[in-house]
Amino acid sequence: MRLTIAISSGKGGTGKTFISTNITKVLEDMEEPVRYLDCDVEEPNGHLFLKPEIIKQEDVLILSPMGIDETKCTACGKCVEACNYNALALIKDSVLFFKNLCHICGACTIVCPQNAIIEKERKIGSMVHGKSNSIDFYYALLETGEGGMSPRLIKKVKEHTSGGINILDSSPGTSCPVVETVRDADLCVLVTDPTPFGINDLKLAVDMCREIGKEPVIVVNRADYKNNDLKDYCSKEKLRIIGEIPDERKIAECYSVGDLAVLKYPEYYELFKTIASEIINAAKNPLPVMKKTTKSGLENLDTEKIECNVSRNETTPIPGKELVVISGKGGTGKTSIVASFCALEKNISIADCDVDAADLHLVLHPALVEKGSFSGGKIATIDPQKCMGCGACLEACRFNAVKTKKINNKTSYHIDESACEGCGVCKIVCTYNAVALETAINGEWFTSETKFGPMSHAKLGVAQENSGKLVSLIRKKKNEIAETHHLNKSIIDGSPGTGCPVIASITGTDYALIVTEPTVSGIHDLKRVLDVINFFNIKSGIIVNKYDLNLKKNEEIKNIAKKMKTDFMGEIPYDRIITDAQMEGVSVVEYTESHGISSSMTEKISEIWEKIKQRIFEENT
Repeated sequence: MRLTIAISSGKGGTGKTFISTNITKVLEDMEEPVRYLDCDVEEPNGHLFLKPEIIKQEDVLILSPMGIDETKCTACGKCVEACNYNALALIKDSVLFFKNLCHICGACTIVCPQNAIIEKERKIGSMVHGKSNSIDFYYALLETGEGGMSPRLIKKVKEHTSGGINILDSSPGTSCPVVETVRDADLCVLVTDPTPFGINDLKLAVDMCREIGKEPVIVVNRADYKNNDLKDYCSKEKLRIIGEIPDERKIAECYSVGDLAVLKYPEYYELFKTIASEIINAAKNPLPVMKKTTKSGLENLDTEKIECNVSRNETTPIPGKELVVISGKGGTGKTSIVASFCALEKNISIADCDVDAADLHLVLHPALVEKGSFSGGKIATIDPQKCMGCGACLEACRFNAVKTKKINNKTSYHIDESACEGCGVCKIVCTYNAVALETAINGEWFTSETKFGPMSHAKLGVAQENSGKLVSLIRKKKNEIAETHHLNKSIIDGSPGTGCPVIASITGTDYALIVTEPTVSGIHDLKRVLDVINFFNIKSGIIVNKYDLNLKKNEEIKNIAKKMKTDFMGEIPYDRIITDAQMEGVSVVEYTESHGISSSMTEKISEIWEKIKQRIFEENT
């Protein structure tokens, strides 16, 4: 038997790796061999819990353009014309190469008549092979600054699937790294929680799965139901819930130190054993793919004008300062903290750059002002009437986007849109003019008003690429509305992880604030995102959410901040009040004020915001 099971989630922090590692451990006791492949290459965490003995580690190299041989180059500009990523530019009589924009598609090499493109092996990450008892373990770690190479590295991880049961721990979200992980799986398990954030992001993930022809099953983590919204959605969409994990603090504490719940608590071993059996059965007997029936994401934005608390200053504004709030992993409370900062300031321009799984609108309730379509690139199509079946496109495509099928004993070629990156190589090599490049619509952007200030935000299309470009557009829109409203303070809810969206979120910002948790995975991911921030030489600070889950790890984070010369801005206690606030669709600050609750969480958030204002917005102004 060979089964490949992808475990994914619409957002980070739902417990995807928690589920993956515990499921893998109980599967080890079953008859078939088990292999764990961590495809979350930006923030791989499975090894922190399964603790494999490392057998082999090697660099992952790809032949890549690295520069231009000026002794051969005639500055004809053909390479610049062929590049759809702006990685090449013709300045006077010289061609400039921008490595971080290159997608390694090969177009420039193909069109250069002088063979002037210098290609060398380029490291995009590291592959690690280990063994955890009888569990084969593979994971890859993306090189800092190589955000666009995530799908390539995931492909390298997936090359190690084998007989038996393969567990693929996916990255969160719905964009290209997730699609690359899920596309070939026998089953996709989506992990969610019964909060408005969890349900919103689950809808996006379900749409993604169905878009690529997979009918997912659901595992509910932290299954403390305050209402029936999650179950009603699953019932309406005919989604099967195959397991529920209770919301207990002891699980969070167990996770914080890198222990497996199935080894520490016998009742959880039995629970996960039941879920594992359900997963195997679902993988062997896949359900038919349902059609999308429920709107997801941002389609239902309020279009009525709301009162905005922003007071417009008609004098010349002080040059704006920008704070971006990010996290090495999802689920650290980043969006909830951003919403509270907005509520405390009441006069700030806002951007939600977590375009892959935008949640800030669920708390700020923006009223739509303007919206538009976003096109971040091209998509190839093959005209079957013109195609002569030579196979040149199949041979040249480096993204495995050209597919074949037999029709009346003739090989037919077509493009897998979910894999196509719009490089145009297929069009370049086609001598029969059978390939066309069309503008791809990758998502939508919005500008809105909230009671705390104007807001720019977006929704990335299902299974779409170019989320980094969409983040850049949202930041541009934020700057425009800030100027219109004469605001000199802005806050960005950035993307989690270390890939393209994060790089686009932080590039050129004044200050990056990292929200982390005192867990082994939180610390691991904190170090990763600090590497990215330091790579771009950006000032930064750290706050620890749920700091009292593990005081020892909290102290470790303080030491990391000191060692990395980043500001330690404060710590926020563990409190379920944040979930209560989410259920009411307001920030924690608003929730405690409206209910007359004295909360140490609100006090800590207020103290941190005052420190941030002094550090960023009031310094040198």
